[in-house]
Amino acid sequence: NMSKFKAIILNQDGEKFTREVKEIDKSFLKHGNVVVKIDYSSLNYKDGMILKNGGKLVKEYPHIPGIDFAGTVEESESPNFKNGDKVILTGWRVGEIYFGGYAQYAKVQDNFLVKLPKDLDTKKAMILGTAGLTALMCVLIIQARETILKGEPIKDVLVTGATGGVGSVAVLALSKLGYIVSAVTGKKDKSEFLKSIGAKNIIDRSELDQEARPLDKALYDGVVDTVGGKILAKALSHTRPNGMVAACGLASSYKLDTTVMPFIIRGIKLWGVDSVTAPIIRRQFLWSQATTYVDFEKLSKGVSIWGLQDIISSSSKILKGDISGRVLVDVNK
Repeated sequence: NMSKFKAIILNQDGEKFTREVKEIDKSFLKHGNVVVKIDYSSLNYKDGMILKNGGKLVKEYPHIPGIDFAGTVEESESPNFKNGDKVILTGWRVGEIYFGGYAQYAKVQDNFLVKLPKDLDTKKAMILGTAGLTALMCVLIIQARETILKGEPIKDVLVTGATGGVGSVAVLALSKLGYIVSAVTGKKDKSEFLKSIGAKNIIDRSELDQEARPLDKALYDGVVDTVGGKILAKALSHTRPNGMVAACGLASSYKLDTTVMPFIIRGIKLWGVDSVTAPIIRRQFLWSQATTYVDFEKLSKGVSIWGLQDIISSSSKILKGDISGRVLVDVNK
């Protein structure tokens, strides 16, 4: 029966939180006006939080998690999409308040979807996924120093949490642009991986995970920070005059203890990055530029492919920082 399909179902009964792969009926899907047959999803830090215990993000149960997916439109009540269109979804709180991508089908609002550009396929799109899109937003911000802000050329860039999903795509894209990338990691055994995706220097996390002086030696023209906390505060103190700092994560801490000194004495910019509600026009632009920014051959070397069952057994690894590169989820595996 074609109306049945597999999905990860999360449930909360009192204190008991469950996650299992179940066969469900299409009538279970309740949101939106476009039905998509999913090829791939991916694993992101937020997915790890949601799969652990709902992460204070899921409002109603039973729930289908998975904050991104790519696939083919199968039914559409929208004038903007027709059957057979290849589409990408990231963000918009899908997988949190709406049913998400850890399933063979999803039903979402048409204004959440981006048409897949000609030079991408659904697999490449999800090798990037939410993490990759976020990384590309960070890269645009660093480039803004040269483009919209007409500043000095960028040479040295720092990426924190560099083995993570966002970090690894940022390292790859920034090095492809010709910048000298310094990658921060707490994993001594991952320096070969980081060099293979373009990092020139590897910095041990412990060097940055400490109290920051208001201003320190100016070393970087740009920073992509995925971790927050002391590491972001320290990175700010090491940013060169008029440098750009893109902040998009809290893997270390959501707190930030800093001073106004880097901002008023060095004129640096701290730019917050949110890919959840990014406007469609920016998403379309970023997806259309993906192959310009990303060397997929290099990136795919650091990709693991999991099925839905693997997500249930192993998604918690992403919260402990035990995953390097990207996890592609094959929902039909």
